[in-house]
Amino acid sequence: MDRKRSCTLCGGAVIMLLLLGHMTRALEVPLDPKVLEGLPQPPTITHQSPKDYIIDPRENIIIHCEAKGKPHPSFSWTRNGTHFDVEKDSKVIMKPNSGTLVIDISGEKAEAYEGVYQCIARNDHGSAMTNNIVIRQSRSPLWSKEKIEPITVQRGMSLVLQCRPPAGLPPPIIFWMDNNFQRLPQNSRVSQALNGDLYFSNVLMEDTRNDYICYARFPHTQTIQQKQPITVNVLDNSPSGERAPTFMNPPGTHSTTMVLKGDTLQLECIADGLPTPDISWSKVNGDLPSSRFSFHSFQKTLKITEVTEADGGDYLCLAKNRLGSNQHIITVVVRAAPFWISAPQNLILAPKESGMLTCRAEGNPKPTVTWSVNGIPIENSHKDPSRKVENGNIILSDVQTGSSSVYQCNASNEYGYLLANAFVSVLAEPPRVLTPPNHVYSVVTNSRALLDCASFGSPLPKITWFKVNQSIVDSDSFIIHKNNTLEINVARPLNSGKYTCIASNSLGNKENHVYLEVKEATRIIRQPEYKVVQRNSMAVFECKVKHDESLFPSMIWLKDNMELPDDTRFEVGSDSLTIHDVREDDEGNYTCIRNTTLDQDSASAMLTVVEATPTPPIIMEQPDPPTDLELTDQRERSVRLTWTPGDENNSPIQLFLIQYEDSLHEPGVWVNMTEVSGTSTTAHLELSPYVYYSFRVLALNEVGLSKPSASSRQYRTNPARPDMNPANVEVIGTSPDSMTITWRELSGLESNGPGLQYKVSWRHKDLDQQWTSLTLANVSQYVVPGTPTFAPYEVTVQAVNDYGSGPRPEVVLGYSGEDLPTVAPENVRVSAQNGTMAEVLWDAVPLSTVRGRLNGYKVSYWKMRSLHKEDLDPVKPQELIFHGSEPEGLLIDLHPYSQYTLNIRTFNGKGDGPASSNHIFETPEGVPGPPADIKIQNLNLDSLVVNWVPPVEYNGHLTGYLLKYQPINTTDELGPLKELLLPANETSVTLENLKHSTHYKFYLNAMTIKGSGPTVTKEGFTMVDEALIRHPAVEAGKGSAPPSPPPTPPVTQSLQPPFHKAPPAGRMFGSVNSSVEEDRAVISWEYFGPDRNVYVEYVVDNSKEPWKTEFVNGTRTYQIKGLKPGVSYRVRVVAKDHSDTTVHSTEEMLITVPAMTSKQVDIATQGWFIGLMCAIALLILVLLIVCFIKRNKGGKYPVKEKEDAHQDPEIQPMKEDDGTFGEYSDTEDHKPLKGSRTPSNGTVKKDDSDDSLVDYGEGGDGQFNEDGSFIGQYSGKKEKDTAEGNESSEAPSPVNAMNSFV
Repeated sequence: MDRKRSCTLCGGAVIMLLLLGHMTRALEVPLDPKVLEGLPQPPTITHQSPKDYIIDPRENIIIHCEAKGKPHPSFSWTRNGTHFDVEKDSKVIMKPNSGTLVIDISGEKAEAYEGVYQCIARNDHGSAMTNNIVIRQSRSPLWSKEKIEPITVQRGMSLVLQCRPPAGLPPPIIFWMDNNFQRLPQNSRVSQALNGDLYFSNVLMEDTRNDYICYARFPHTQTIQQKQPITVNVLDNSPSGERAPTFMNPPGTHSTTMVLKGDTLQLECIADGLPTPDISWSKVNGDLPSSRFSFHSFQKTLKITEVTEADGGDYLCLAKNRLGSNQHIITVVVRAAPFWISAPQNLILAPKESGMLTCRAEGNPKPTVTWSVNGIPIENSHKDPSRKVENGNIILSDVQTGSSSVYQCNASNEYGYLLANAFVSVLAEPPRVLTPPNHVYSVVTNSRALLDCASFGSPLPKITWFKVNQSIVDSDSFIIHKNNTLEINVARPLNSGKYTCIASNSLGNKENHVYLEVKEATRIIRQPEYKVVQRNSMAVFECKVKHDESLFPSMIWLKDNMELPDDTRFEVGSDSLTIHDVREDDEGNYTCIRNTTLDQDSASAMLTVVEATPTPPIIMEQPDPPTDLELTDQRERSVRLTWTPGDENNSPIQLFLIQYEDSLHEPGVWVNMTEVSGTSTTAHLELSPYVYYSFRVLALNEVGLSKPSASSRQYRTNPARPDMNPANVEVIGTSPDSMTITWRELSGLESNGPGLQYKVSWRHKDLDQQWTSLTLANVSQYVVPGTPTFAPYEVTVQAVNDYGSGPRPEVVLGYSGEDLPTVAPENVRVSAQNGTMAEVLWDAVPLSTVRGRLNGYKVSYWKMRSLHKEDLDPVKPQELIFHGSEPEGLLIDLHPYSQYTLNIRTFNGKGDGPASSNHIFETPEGVPGPPADIKIQNLNLDSLVVNWVPPVEYNGHLTGYLLKYQPINTTDELGPLKELLLPANETSVTLENLKHSTHYKFYLNAMTIKGSGPTVTKEGFTMVDEALIRHPAVEAGKGSAPPSPPPTPPVTQSLQPPFHKAPPAGRMFGSVNSSVEEDRAVISWEYFGPDRNVYVEYVVDNSKEPWKTEFVNGTRTYQIKGLKPGVSYRVRVVAKDHSDTTVHSTEEMLITVPAMTSKQVDIATQGWFIGLMCAIALLILVLLIVCFIKRNKGGKYPVKEKEDAHQDPEIQPMKEDDGTFGEYSDTEDHKPLKGSRTPSNGTVKKDDSDDSLVDYGEGGDGQFNEDGSFIGQYSGKKEKDTAEGNESSEAPSPVNAMNSFV
């Protein structure tokens, strides 16, 4: 930002000159918000409503007033020059942290708030004011009612149709239309004037019409009003003859108009005449302003925009036809509302400084300039000796802290006013540099460089530039601008570096550093060349560039200075443009533009396309080897290799392969070094010291690699100390009294010089020892003897040659060799968790006895015997390894109810230590194994015998067996499941009252106190009843009643799963079983917890009733009574503490109480029901006989009279031979009733004339007389939609109603 202080000579007075000679230049306010946050600042108006504010009466009034300052300003308002108390008007609110007013005019008239408003923003440092905001309501008044008489005019005469719309705010937009809302056609003869009237230079017969309507559109309210239509009658009985032009508007030969500077001027001339005159315009003693004037309304209006003082003068309007001409001169007077020449600007001054506020405005007439301070006229404000008003300017001298204020300058004349706020803030601020620190400026060689040093402070800081501690002053090479920017005219590489700018004033100094990088310019070194190619062939334009290595140029191709066509035939490569399958329209000028972030270069070439001629087949071969290898830019560790590509041999080169030979270390061996793209001809190569390099290049295309180029001249790099140390350093403990240090040797290329050796160093980590070092050559390991067992060592390996040592080596930590542990674990304890798992605990051995890295513990254990029976075969010991140092572990997959032995050993990398003494432990009971066998035997028709063999593995003491069974139907669906609990000493059970000829599936589990073991299943079949086979059917009425069903046996359910799992830690309940009868259930459970209050809770399944709770009084079995047959219940057993809080609970069990089938009575077999059904059947038969007799007698229904009265046309054609129609008589059984129609498919279809039961009273609309007769037979009938196609949706006819019973 260019900050400057202006020194203005006022009036030429010598005293003023001396004063201004000491005046400080104005300090501009910085825009950086971080700077603004800490600075006190008087208020500044940032947003306000326009001076002339026309409001919409349908919307709330919003008067904007926004300001900023530090501290944030408060706001107040005046209305019509007096204080406007916003808080006293409930309809007016002021937005928070803002001065914007929102006036709710709902229920109020908007004109009540019309007036002149002004907002004042105040804080501790002054008051700023908005313009006077004039609030006016937009108005769209109605057209006054008037009777417009028809206008009669002779053909050829002129005519004016007046619009004269009501005065609106803002003024309406006028247009003429007809009754069809079509705009009336206008032309040079008929046109609308600026005031909205419709002018006819002469009328024609076709102008006769009765719908000349003037419309007024009020833009603010978007309403349109119309005038009463005007009727024009054109007569031809006394037509007017041809005549020369005369002016209708403006009349006469001269008129004057005034326009304000900057507004738009519209001059109008409308002439009478026959034929219709032509209008032309010119300016007397001048020309019309070019580019700012235009003609409208068929040349009748001259419009000039952005009027200036030079637009004043006389304008000539000429009307002309073949009978003569006439002219009218309009004198234009240009006036001007005030406009700024120099508006006052904000000032920031330091104490004791001087400054000046300038307020210069012009206008016509010349405006009057007045000053206010904080909204108070300056002549009425408090006297300030440091302030003086001279020639409309305020001169401030020797300002003091605390004298900050806001000044208002008002420039006004009869056409308007200007109001500007400018604050004077007296600040004392040390310098701040606003340019970001360490900013890097990049330019290319020979261009201009600009280094910024934007600063702020009060007094205004002085800026000084330095480079490498040398002061920079204005010279041929450097220019320091007024805004303290340092300019370097022609930047060169030597100008690169760090620059320092120092900002200083009386309160301190602040410095900032910036950097300049001067880069190599971008240049195209291989430009595209003029090409003549055959149609359908390929064109390639090269565009290779040389640029600074830190810049990455992009490439843009243009065709005839426009983007390339969006065509896949155009392929843009890294340094080329390839056009495939060239066509005639590809001819043109192709331009390559290479851009970087700092500069660009471009080159162009023409492409000419000629007709294709037969060409011999293209033969592709390997490229020729590159030539002219050259080494440039030679440095200690790098060199640049350039070459010239060989012939591509009809296949573009894809890449170049660069190889090197080290004739010092590996002569005759060529090693791949790097690859570059096929469009490159140079490569920057990184080199190693102490190598005799020779280079060669190979080219690769689709066919293959070229032959190697001739080798370059040899380039020898100087020896140097090693850049790296051996990698993969490791310490290996090979024996208890030694350790081996290994590493990867450096190659000859990595040695960097002659005399390569390795300095191996080591020391004991835990002892304060000096490093022991040894220098070795041509080896990759060293064995250190005499080390203590498993001791920590720090090891380094450093490369050394004749020119010095390599970098500081990395320290590697390792250990010497291990030995076998010497101590066995002690205090071995075993805690059996359940029948299959046990926890083993022991005391950890001292680490000093491990004599190595403790890898863990090995636990060996084996089963000695079963506690239930003798084991015949010995069990092989098992071993579990527990890695780490934790002295505990879990043994799993143990046999329940068995005796085990175990011991424990420590192990390290060397091997196992001694074993602990054997420890014997026993496992508790578990769930038993499955029964060894199960067999099913038939006894008779309804019973089976189940035999089984006890399990092989008891795993404890058997407590019984659980037998479940259920029927299976022919589709393999399972029936209800029943359960039986059997004693442990039984191996057989007889099941009676089973269904004959039925498959059953059986499930058998053995049980111990730990639960049920695995399930074995078997299916059985009850014998077939031979009596049923011999007599499969029974005659109706002669069969005997079925035998009463057998009593329902108890149904037993269990929550125990097929395979037992030990309950998790914390579970107090074991298995839960249930036995369900007709109205009760027996619940039994296992409980392992302390004595608590135990309850059985139950609730009907899928109900919202509360759970019922019954106390069991310490037992393990409880009978729930009063259950409803056929209902399912959810049951659970809970344990509660003394506060009645549930602490343990079983899972919910669903039980179903069987229905009492044995007590149900089959109603179909009861005598009273059979007798009732026979009586009903007899009654129906009698009714049907009566209806049949009635029908054969041809009885008529009262509907006949209704049809005779209405004469339904659709029924009339159905007249029968007997002369009757519409009667509901039936002479043949197979004929439908008359009034219905029988389609060809034989179905009875309802006709529109059919009367439904609904239509005749049963629908709800019908009524009956006192004597019971129907009143509303047809009058109450619902009307039918004759257009409805779906007849089935209507009410059925009596015929259809009868058919529905058949």
